[in-house]
Amino acid sequence: MGVIMEVNYNEEDRYFSAKKKVESIKGFYGNLTAYIGVNIILLIINLWTSPEYLWFFWPLMWWGLGVIFHGLKVFDVIPFLGKEWEEKKIKELMEKEKRNNKEKWQ
Repeated sequence: MGVIMEVNYNEEDRYFSAKKKVESIKGFYGNLTAYIGVNIILLIINLWTSPEYLWFFWPLMWWGLGVIFHGLKVFDVIPFLGKEWEEKKIKELMEKEKRNNKEKWQ
C-alpha cells in the first residue's frame, strides 16, 4: 500500500511540475506576442511622427534582450537560475531556517 501511494505522489509531483512548465512557456509566448505587437505599433508611430530619427530601436533592443533571457530560462538553456538551482536554493534556505529556529529555542 505504501508503494502505491509513493508512486501516486511521484506522479502527482510530475504533473504539477509539467503544469508549472507549461504555464511558464505560456507566459513566455505571451511576452513574445506583446513584444512583437507593441514594437510594430512603436515602429509605425516612429515612422509616422519622426522618420528622420529611428528611436523605436531602443525599446526593441532592450525589451528584446529581456525576451531572449526569458526564453533561455523557460526552455532551460541557461544552466544557472534553472529548476535545479531553484531546488538547491530552496533546500539551502529551508536548512538555514531550521538552524535558526533551533538556535532561537535553545
